[in-house]
Amino acid sequence: MVKLWVKTLNISFNTSGAAAAARQGNVVMIVDVIDMSTTAEAALEAGALTVLGASPDHHIVPVTVNPEKIGYFAGKKAVKYNSGVIVAAEPRLLGQDDQERINQIQKVMKGIERAGGELIKVIPNIGREVVELVDFKERILIVVSPAGGAAFDAAYNYGASEVITGTVARTNNLKGQMTARVAAERAIERAVKHKRGISVVAASSNSMEDIQAAHFISQEILNRGFLELD
Repeated sequence: MVKLWVKTLNISFNTSGAAAAARQGNVVMIVDVIDMSTTAEAALEAGALTVLGASPDHHIVPVTVNPEKIGYFAGKKAVKYNSGVIVAAEPRLLGQDDQERINQIQKVMKGIERAGGELIKVIPNIGREVVELVDFKERILIVVSPAGGAAFDAAYNYGASEVITGTVARTNNLKGQMTARVAAERAIERAVKHKRGISVVAASSNSMEDIQAAHFISQEILNRGFLELD
């Protein structure tokens, strides 16, 4: 019997929603407008090979996260492509103590080291301006943050077919509705590749920006006919 691909689209919230979506095997898109998914989009525009998210050390969430596993995966990919890893972390403001960021990413750093990867630089998670801080071309980025990073981490560890990011914020190359359209196209492309549904996850249910952005991107996915019968 041929197994039919049932296309689904839903919106969820927080790390618990990301984990639940992953259990279904969906493609999970993390939306954290300020700033994880906007940082991610800027890095991808600048030529990053891959963007991942991870929970900060000692961050408490109601589901399992494993930032060391994320670091290990990034490190292995860096070795494979003869590249290196960049980590964007909190606090996000420029000029604040770099040591505080480093204290938040010890598990990620351990994973990178265990994989034999190179940590190139630790930078603040500041959105589209990250491209002014380091060259992302052909490198791997991990964004460590308590909202988007933790949600990405949860989705990855609960078995999502793939975890991606999306934003509605202006980037260095895109403005207006273009970022949402790019996010929708990315989600559809991955869903078609894996023959899975799409879950758009607002990283924080306390963030109106994330909630509205998740709904807007979902509408763009609908507008592109994702749920229409073939």
